[in-house]
Amino acid sequence: MKHAQTVLFLGDGMADEPLAELGGRTPLQAANVPNMDWIAAHGRSGQMLTLPDGFPTSSDVANMSVLGGDLAKELCGRGPLEAASQGIEMGPDDVVFRMNLTTVAPDGTLADFSGGHVGEAEQKEAIALLNEKIAATWKGHDGEYIRFYAGVSYRNLVLLHGPAFSGSAVAYDKPDDNSGNPVAEHLPRAKSPEGEYTAQVLRDIISKASEVLKGRGANGVWPWSGGKAGAIHSVSKQYGIKGAIVAAVDVINGLGCTMGLDVIKVPGATGYIDTNYEGKADAAIKAIKDGYDFVYVHIEATDEVSHAQDLKLKLQALEDFDSRLIGRVRAALGDSVSYCVLPDHPVPIRLGKHTRTPVPVAVYQPGEAADAIKTYDEVEAPKGALGALKGGDLMDLLLG
Repeated sequence: MKHAQTVLFLGDGMADEPLAELGGRTPLQAANVPNMDWIAAHGRSGQMLTLPDGFPTSSDVANMSVLGGDLAKELCGRGPLEAASQGIEMGPDDVVFRMNLTTVAPDGTLADFSGGHVGEAEQKEAIALLNEKIAATWKGHDGEYIRFYAGVSYRNLVLLHGPAFSGSAVAYDKPDDNSGNPVAEHLPRAKSPEGEYTAQVLRDIISKASEVLKGRGANGVWPWSGGKAGAIHSVSKQYGIKGAIVAAVDVINGLGCTMGLDVIKVPGATGYIDTNYEGKADAAIKAIKDGYDFVYVHIEATDEVSHAQDLKLKLQALEDFDSRLIGRVRAALGDSVSYCVLPDHPVPIRLGKHTRTPVPVAVYQPGEAADAIKTYDEVEAPKGALGALKGGDLMDLLLG
């Protein structure tokens, strides 16, 4: 039996832990989220492991898990996914790393992994300077070159071209896990002899960038999660459906397009608290009305404010996500459409970092009996009828 058309609402990093300042409740329990609660009360709940041991605790891993990707065979790093989103063609000798524009304090510690959420004008000027002062003058082996590409705000790319470069043989630390830590203690390093050259080139880029960007708000770079273009299976072909993705950030759009989902761009989608919630909702509504079977709607704001450990903004982001996006979609499409809501991973306010804790899931499907769960949150969801999900379980449930 083919299921009803489905809208999946993904609140990046919105799962959390009980907080004393909320009377022992989580932000999801404390926030006013009637639409998420409706999905739970009229559907079935459970939890999903999205960041299994042995893989980085990053959003490319977690969102690939949600979409049923085979992490062991298909994971290629954020760099190639973001390159795909930007339409950057990668050859067999190209390795692309995600590169944050950052703010480094005078004492050498990482003050802000987002460069103060650097604006578009400053970002583009910084990337142009890096291309002029570093890429254009860089001397490597014959035929090798470097290119920097601007993405969204602090999320940018550095491409290394040449057969001697490797992504898989380079170890890296995540910038959003290292606020306040000395940058010099978290530089790229080789996991094997094949990665020594690449790691050294990346360290050179970091050093030179600190001089090129000196005096700016975003005065440093942090390359990480690099790789080569790989083969990722198509969700649309697997299930015989027409699917779309609505997101602001390149890593999610890149993952969507490589997994066979049409990318729908929304003006004003910023990847932050000021994003265009209504525009994203309207894009999802239109996609369903245009005949799409599956629409994946991703919100980054909940992740960003969680990394900033800003509880007030997290509660606001949860409520905006619920009312301005989920509520708007439900009001337009009614209860004949299936709805799913979940985060890709937790980012507890207490830590400001991703954790591997399974995330709460709620799924409403017309004609399916509801379980006894009445609210959507980290405490109630594990008690629901869906139990513990992993791998392709969620996509099989929604589309199989």
